[in-house]
Amino acid sequence: MEQILADFYPRTEIPWPVILVRMAGAILLGATIGLEREYRDHPAGLRTHILVSLSACVFAVLALESVHMAGFSDEQVRIDPLRVIEAVTSGVAFLAAGMIVFSRGRVKGLTTGAGMWLAGAVGVSVGLGYWFLAVFAALGCFFVLFVLAKLEIRCAPEADSGGAEGEGGEKT
Repeated sequence: MEQILADFYPRTEIPWPVILVRMAGAILLGATIGLEREYRDHPAGLRTHILVSLSACVFAVLALESVHMAGFSDEQVRIDPLRVIEAVTSGVAFLAAGMIVFSRGRVKGLTTGAGMWLAGAVGVSVGLGYWFLAVFAALGCFFVLFVLAKLEIRCAPEADSGGAEGEGGEKT
């Protein structure tokens, strides 16, 4: 019975309450990024950005914890937490690239893909404990997506029949 409990609730370097707060933070900051995409009814909205941020956070926490795991203490085993960050970056970039579509001479989904990539970076930041960086990035993203989008609409030439467009011709 003790082994089952130990497997379910293993000893960690980072206290469990800290891990849970980091995961909750990744959820909230991912939601901050995904709100605008949801508001504009884009395919990758609130839930997608939350999941990207949360999964990146979990991978970051696992990277930190893996350095201290007893099974990896052998001299022949080399743990490199930076590889986890590289893997998260590649995985999220793959998802984000799937959001980008070229149709009728216009690129769509570029801003959504960039938001997903940033949600992954925010999740990794929170997972590693860099709260200030994560909060500032999420708020910066919120500013770019909401405030600058409004500014783009006001500054768009009236000859543009399709409304305001974001970078690369994407509808905002």
